[in-house]
Amino acid sequence: MTPNSPLKLVWKGKDKPSNPEDDFDDLNPVITYRHMLSNNLGVRDPLRVIALCDSDAFYAACEMNRLRVDKDVPLVVLQWDMLIAVNYPARKYGISRMDKKKDALKRCPHLKVVHVATYKEGEKEPGYWDDVDTNTHKVSLDYYRRESMKIAAMFKEEVPGCEIEKASIDEAFFDFTKPVREIMLHRYPHLSKTPPGAPLGADTPLPPPPNISWNGLGNLIPVNPPPPASEDEPPDGQPNITTTSLPPEDEEVELASNKSRGDDTPTTWHDVALSIAAELMGKARLAVKTKLGYTTSAGIARNKFLAKLTASYKKPDSQSILRNTAIPNYLRPKEFQKLRFLGGKLGSALAKEFDVSTVGDLLTISLESDGMQSKFGENSVWVYEILRGIDRSEVKDKGSALTKSMLASKNLPKPITKASEGKHWIRVLAAELALRLKDAREMSPNLWPKTIVLHARKGYDAGRSKQAPFPFTREVTVDTIASAGDKLWKELVGNSMTLNVSSVQLAFTGIDVAEAGQKSIEGFLKPVSSSSVKETREPRDIFDIDQVAQPGSATNAVGDGSPQNLGNDKSQVVSLSYVCARCGKTFELPTVHHTGAGDYQDIHDQLTRAKLEHDDFHFARDLANEGSHRPLSSISSKPTPKSSKKRKASPATRGIEKFFRK
Repeated sequence: MTPNSPLKLVWKGKDKPSNPEDDFDDLNPVITYRHMLSNNLGVRDPLRVIALCDSDAFYAACEMNRLRVDKDVPLVVLQWDMLIAVNYPARKYGISRMDKKKDALKRCPHLKVVHVATYKEGEKEPGYWDDVDTNTHKVSLDYYRRESMKIAAMFKEEVPGCEIEKASIDEAFFDFTKPVREIMLHRYPHLSKTPPGAPLGADTPLPPPPNISWNGLGNLIPVNPPPPASEDEPPDGQPNITTTSLPPEDEEVELASNKSRGDDTPTTWHDVALSIAAELMGKARLAVKTKLGYTTSAGIARNKFLAKLTASYKKPDSQSILRNTAIPNYLRPKEFQKLRFLGGKLGSALAKEFDVSTVGDLLTISLESDGMQSKFGENSVWVYEILRGIDRSEVKDKGSALTKSMLASKNLPKPITKASEGKHWIRVLAAELALRLKDAREMSPNLWPKTIVLHARKGYDAGRSKQAPFPFTREVTVDTIASAGDKLWKELVGNSMTLNVSSVQLAFTGIDVAEAGQKSIEGFLKPVSSSSVKETREPRDIFDIDQVAQPGSATNAVGDGSPQNLGNDKSQVVSLSYVCARCGKTFELPTVHHTGAGDYQDIHDQLTRAKLEHDDFHFARDLANEGSHRPLSSISSKPTPKSSKKRKASPATRGIEKFFRK
């Protein structure tokens, strides 16, 4: 860059992407004192450093820890007749998660097979039984969930000040930008203030960075890689086994080899930031390994997309680092359909439309004119940028958010045809809810659910739910939950002999910290203003859950409020209302004349029923949306009558949106 050339201070941001010949032109932005001293650049920070840490063969590792199995013993985890986890020693025999148990044992006769824990009727906690049967048992992942929470807590302890986003039960994103910045300013104090006489003030570029030793920091992805055969993680069942860091003498050989391929590119300040993040990530991973017994693999790069891609460079028990200068040659040879979000229908459509298979092939496709936007719509700019390693998604800590609901469900191998058969599964589901609520209350003792909900459906066509307030008890027990569930089951199906229930779900909703002195629904109600006191009018119909397939009508919602002026014996007009937290709408119960305590109780009871039924409506819609099912109706075997009204056609999806529609 010449002295008179314009400074490129930040990455492209929301500007239009570059022309194809300018691919990867933002890999070495000019970093200034303003960047170094700013604390609010967010995803546009040129010193941003993100890591993705993934627990190695997590379910298998949990069982190895539980059973104290030696790390070299081949082990698989079984769920009914399917392998759901294969440890790395077992993968050496060519065993993959697609195999059946009998085929895996043929490949490795001394293979250790562990079935996941299951719930069964009559047991308060899940166990490892010899007689597991999908017709009577329910899978439990509670043990893995607890171990995952231990690992997450350890990481938070080891990297304070780092934003951590739990991506799944066995992986998390780390935003090291802030802690790395603090360390950089401590190690290089001359960067902590703009020097006097700086030609551009705070926008003056930083002085050249020091040289970096990558020894012991992990696998440095080369700028000019060898043939791709050894670059990616091999296919499932053929792992590339490496250690976390190479011995010093081997690292010197590798670095020398890198230089022979032209990898001695100039060090940047972002490289310095990557190296510090690698130190922090390595220390945290070592703590998890030594204290909890779990190995992990991490990828460290400039954003979430590249960090996740880098984490699979070499596994298990390793970490890899992707410098900005290595991004182009790392991405170009990759099969784009193996990239996150670019597989499935969208990837197939791209491959067919442009007759391409690798990232490098797609880089030749323009964005405008006859390129991506003309074929896949305006949103294809996202695909265009991902192919160039650009990702502006944030790392957000979701762990502090309070869990508002818990759901235990079972897809039944044999549908329930008699009402009496439902009690077995309600008790099994109650055991799971009891354990999960107990675990949650160990972390937050005042947590308690407001409502228990039972949902049942037949295939993918119909479903129905009922709910009731969940009583507070000193101790969470299976009996208490099962008793409440049994009552809902009886209300839901009665003594019907025409059942064909294929899925049962029992859930807690409205989980929150209990407030002192809050003993009834009155604690959730608020008074309406004096202007709400009106004359008597005809009452409206209260919403019935059986009509849940017809949302949007005037009877869909009712709410809370509190009675006013009920302290004397004179006849008064009372109006009750509340604002639904889910809908954001204000609803009002019929205005009534109050003459005494009995009338107040009637109003209170009516309001309670209305609120519960409205909550039931929302929960039923949530379940339907979550499972992408059709609108809910009755669970009886009788066909649902068609509405005489024509439904409004849903708007047609355009561009790449249609490839993500379920």
